[in-house]
This record gives sequence, C-alpha cells and structure tokens, in this order.
Amino acid sequence: MTRTLKFIIQFAILGLAVAFVVLYLLSDSRLPFGDKPVVELREAPPRESAKRGEGPVSYADAVETAAPAVVNIHTKKVVTREAHPLLDDPIFRHFFGDNFGSPSEREETNLGSGVIISKQGYILTNNHVISGAEEIRIALPDQRSANATVVGTDPDTDLAVLKVELEALPVITLGRSSHLRVGDVVLAIGNPFGVGQTVTSGIVSATGRNMLGISTFENFIQTDAAINPGNSGGALITANGELIGINTAIFSRSGGSQGIGFAIPTSLARDVMQQIIEHGKVKRGWLGVAIQNINDNLAESLDLDEDQKGIIITSILNQGPADDAGLQPGDVITRIDDQAVTDVASALDVISSHRPGDRITIYIIRQGKPMKKTARVIQRPKQEQ
Repeated sequence: MTRTLKFIIQFAILGLAVAFVVLYLLSDSRLPFGDKPVVELREAPPRESAKRGEGPVSYADAVETAAPAVVNIHTKKVVTREAHPLLDDPIFRHFFGDNFGSPSEREETNLGSGVIISKQGYILTNNHVISGAEEIRIALPDQRSANATVVGTDPDTDLAVLKVELEALPVITLGRSSHLRVGDVVLAIGNPFGVGQTVTSGIVSATGRNMLGISTFENFIQTDAAINPGNSGGALITANGELIGINTAIFSRSGGSQGIGFAIPTSLARDVMQQIIEHGKVKRGWLGVAIQNINDNLAESLDLDEDQKGIIITSILNQGPADDAGLQPGDVITRIDDQAVTDVASALDVISSHRPGDRITIYIIRQGKPMKKTARVIQRPKQEQ
C-alpha cells in the first residue's frame, strides 16, 4: 500500500510539472484556457499635477497681443441695374411710359477684416473684400475709424494692401508660417457676419493646400478654427499671438463654417505685400502658355513612362515668350531650371518666382524625344478683378 501511494504521488507531481510547462509555453490567445496573454505597453512616467496658470489653459494673452491690430473693413459701391431689354420695345413704352423700367442704381455694402502690419498705416486684407469699392472705411477696436486708400492689389493671390493716416497704430507681429505643423493651435480673429470682433480657436489641419480654384497661386493653411463671412482678410495667429495667415475662404455647403477654412500663409503674403508697397504691383514671370496636368490616359497616349511626371502645353500665345523660345502645343514640360515639374501648381510657382526679363531653361519631351529650350519670361498680365 505504501509503495502504491508513493507511486501515485510521484506520478501526480510529474503530471502537474508537465502541465505547468505546457501552460507556460503555450499560454497565448490560441488556448481556450489559462491566463490572458500579457500585453506590453509603453507608459509615460508619472508627472506632477500642472500648477494653475501653466499649460494652454487660456489664450487671452495671445488675443490681447494681436487683436488690437485686427480691423473691421466697411466698403461701399454703387451698382447700376440695367433695364430689361423688353423695356426698350416701343409698344411697351407706349403703354407704360418712357420712365418705366429705366436703369436704376443701388448702393452695395460689404464687410470684411484686415490686419495692420506697420506703423506707417499699411493694412493687409483680401482683394475680394475691397474689389470694386468706391469707399473703404476701417474701424479699429479702440473705436477709431478712418477712410483707407488702396496701395495695390494682387488678384492672383487674393491679397490687397490698404493705407490709413492715423497715429499710434497697433501693429501685429509676423510669425513664420513655414514652421507650422499639423496640430498646432491657431486662433482666427475677424468680424464674422458684422457682429463685431470675434475670436475662434482650432488647429492647423493641413498645410500647402492648392488646386482649390480659389486663386491662381495657392499655398493655403487649412484650419478648423471657425471662419465665417466677414472673417475674410482677418488674422490667423499662433498661440503666442503671431500672425501666420490671412483668413481667406471656407469650404461650406451651408454658407457657414463647417470646420474647413483656408488662410494665406505669411510666407506668401509677406512677399506680395512688400512688392505692392515698393512697386505698386507684384512682379512675376510669365511664359504665355496654357498648361494642364497629365492623367493616366493622356500619359498613355503620349507614350510616357509610368514614372514620368510633367505637364502638357495645350496652347501658346502668338509671339509670346514660349512661342519665341520654340515651344509648341503638345510639348510635355518635365523640368524648369533645376526644379522638377509635377503639376500645374508647381509649374506656375517656378515660372512666377522669376522676375520679368529672367531667362529660364525648360526641359521638354516632344514626340518621345527629350529637348531643352531657353525662354525669357515677361511681366505677368494683370488679371481681371
């Protein structure tokens, strides 16, 4: 009996040992029994609770710094409403008289925003805010107001520079929009719907947005900070109160903010502003061509390699720079100088970055053969406002 009991105990111990080893080696999600697998996590080290006043609990200081330099813009223009052609009919006039339906005039007003960028009284805003205006009046947050004159406009970027004659003007600090990262906190300041100066907050949703059809040259900051009608021309600032964009447009199905707004970055606005102040206009190179992107079907018809990027010339201005350089419709532009051309936006940026009179080297493919042409760009014609 003793030997039998001893055998049973040894067998049980051996069985338990084997079972333990098996469970240890195979204890994962494939087993219907046993402990759940251990998940390794990387956790932040414990930190002390933030003291009151530390961290982004308020952006009041940023607003207090920037808001005094954001102005409201009121514009007026007289619009003539033409009479209906039917009213020119002699029989109609016989019954209703010559004065019936004559052209009428009405006054249109518009509201927008602007940003004071120097103590000399220069104000940066959107071109569409003041386009066609016969009277422009700005109102400061300190209750002062004055008429403004137009220094110059640039419809290609939808920017305009105004000037007012007032003393002791508050001035905004220009930030570096090129340093922006997606996720950075931003604040939009303007005059939405004419209710008065308003501040909204959000983050940078994207940078470098283009091909939106808003203006010719696009490099927008996208933000979810609420931007509404009347905010146009206002300031997009950092959490430190620095100007990094001019609020310009929204994507909306209702007319109100839906979390997709666009601002012109200061990296672009600064250059446009300086050229307008110094020259009264922006000097940009122009080649005199119409171009379009190359899709898959077009690339196949042109017998381009799969990795070949570029744009195709669809038409050329007679006796323009491209015509003089020997370019032809159907040519595929792959590179300009040392910069690759991947789409229409990149081509426009490269060409317009040159000053009128500069020579540029254009690399093309014509009927499957690579070629190189040299063109002298001229001043880009003024676009219709």
